Amino acid sequence: MSTPEEKLSQLGLEVPEVAKPVAAYIPAVRSGNHVFTSGQLPMRQGQLIHTGKVGGEVAPEEAIECARQCALNALAAVRAEVGELSAVKRIVKVVAFVASTPDFTGQPGIANGVSELLGEVFGDRGQHARSAVGVPVLPLDAPVEVELIVEI
Repeated sequence: MSTPEEKLSQLGLEVPEVAKPVAAYIPAVRSGNHVFTSGQLPMRQGQLIHTGKVGGEVAPEEAIECARQCALNALAAVRAEVGELSAVKRIVKVVAFVASTPDFTGQPGIANGVSELLGEVFGDRGQHARSAVGVPVLPLDAPVEVELIVEI
């Protein structure tokens, strides 16, 4: 059976280094058998991969790419806490914030970028509860921010 890291590699992806916080917080906290990540932005090599609002400057396909990058960054924060992603028993909850124009109502489709990736990597352990929330603005003008709660 493949490890989550091996499954990511098969998808042409890898867990990045933990993204540096942009304010006064830490990337993840372990409490008992759960790890709670801070909101993760779509940072790649220290830079946002897109900026702006979904339905405006950011196309839905670009926002889905952002959601996937946020998920990878959240997995990096989890792995830094527990050592390896094989320790994850279950993805419990995903919260996806989507900075969008007032008329954009496709937030669940953007959040699918996270959900589908977690399903591909963790199989049944990746099935989770989820919220997809439209907001007017996110830090650094990011289009998407994602939080995870995982059981270890």
